[in-house]
Amino acid sequence: MKIVAVTACPTGIAHTYMAAEQLEMTGKKLGYQVKVETQGAMGVENEVSAADIAAADAVIFAVGVPVQDRERFEGKRILEVPVADAIKNAPGVFEKLKAL
Repeated sequence: MKIVAVTACPTGIAHTYMAAEQLEMTGKKLGYQVKVETQGAMGVENEVSAADIAAADAVIFAVGVPVQDRERFEGKRILEVPVADAIKNAPGVFEKLKAL
């Protein structure tokens, strides 16, 4: 399964990147291809392309603030969770995603 994700926290520093790392590591362990875009104090990094989104089976938003350019993901299955969930329980996030 191919998944794209966006992580973003209110300050856009530590939690944004911690969540991205947990989603990438956990997804890899579960056999998923995961590409994570971070939206934070440094702006948008690792931006997912239109091709990445088109190829994705699902989208995870692990955020504490609104996702920038959210309309790019219209028509996709989207799971939105608090950024803390991705950090503390990434396997649980993927379980929720499978239940969509």
